[in-house]
Amino acid sequence: MNYILFDGPVRNNLLPFTFTRPVADIRVGILTIREKWESYLETTTTTVTEDYLSEKYPMVEMEENIMLNASYLPNFQLVEMVKQLKENQAIFRGEDVIAFYTKDGQDNIDFKSYETIECDIECIQIVHTWDIFSKNGKAIEEDFALLTKDRTSQTIPESNNIIASENIFIEEGAKLEFATLNASNGPIYIGKNAEIMEGAIIRGPLALCENATVKLGAKIYGPTTVGPYSKVGGEIGNSVIFGYSSKGHDGYLGNSVLGEWCNLGADTNNSNLKNNYAEVRLWDYETEGFAKTGLQFCGLMMGDHSKCGINTMFNTGTVVGVSANIFGSGFPRNFVPSFSWGGSSGFSTYLTKKAFEVAKVVMSRRNEEFTQQDQDILTHVFEDTKKYRRE
Repeated sequence: MNYILFDGPVRNNLLPFTFTRPVADIRVGILTIREKWESYLETTTTTVTEDYLSEKYPMVEMEENIMLNASYLPNFQLVEMVKQLKENQAIFRGEDVIAFYTKDGQDNIDFKSYETIECDIECIQIVHTWDIFSKNGKAIEEDFALLTKDRTSQTIPESNNIIASENIFIEEGAKLEFATLNASNGPIYIGKNAEIMEGAIIRGPLALCENATVKLGAKIYGPTTVGPYSKVGGEIGNSVIFGYSSKGHDGYLGNSVLGEWCNLGADTNNSNLKNNYAEVRLWDYETEGFAKTGLQFCGLMMGDHSKCGINTMFNTGTVVGVSANIFGSGFPRNFVPSFSWGGSSGFSTYLTKKAFEVAKVVMSRRNEEFTQQDQDILTHVFEDTKKYRRE
């Protein structure tokens, strides 16, 4: 069977992260949503997404296809329902379609002719940006069970201080010495060739992905995900870092999400709680205003390729777009548009030529190429977000 993941109606709710990727490639838990589906289904998937992303994330359509709503995270029960779908059957939750089996082209779907199967099993859906961190604990637990089933962890070195070792899984090549790991509140997953340096204190749930690094003396509270090739230090609580990003020094990151290729300068801190304990509002790209989150704790949402200088301070509920460069004293405003250059004293436009030069250097340091596809995507984002920038 051919499986295709589609963005669905939540795509704009998940900006700025979906400026540069389909919904399926958001990381929550240990794996991206695509990696979860592919692991459960034991096959590859392709994507229906925005036109400007489709060259990098193409769709392969065959005579028979099962379409999957990428905002839903798979589990064993949901995957069994999907595998049992027949032609012109669709799985719905309320008015939301989760999956459907079709032989028609994507422009010819009429669900009135479909047999509807109601989904009443418990499953996680990522609808808003803050769901990425607020639902991360359950996602880590489900991924941990999937990835470690019928497998044996590498031995935990004796120099470490361990609580609940049965909830800790270490992949081949991982290094950890003289660290404290407490997995009594949730699992700790240490990916292939990842490293936890001496003196780090970690309370699960934690996903430390492939080739990620926890630096000396770091303090991490779960549920937290440190994506592949990322480096973290200082204090982190209930946050998700997609991959290839660095928060390498002291400072606090809490109830936050960082995209890929981000960098937080030394002693960068974010607030995750308003002084009056009021509900946090976040910038909403759909309404172009600040929307209620229903959360008391909510920190920083930072899109791909954005960076900030040393001693940067982010207010509660700050959204930073793609490829922004923030520096200077004081708090920048709670919404920093993509390709902004500056800080609390004001912003100018971060020109694409300079942004691309930095991206090439940053990515080459991790042996990754800044491709023409990447450049075209960021150019589209630059043009699409002009209206938010004040010259």
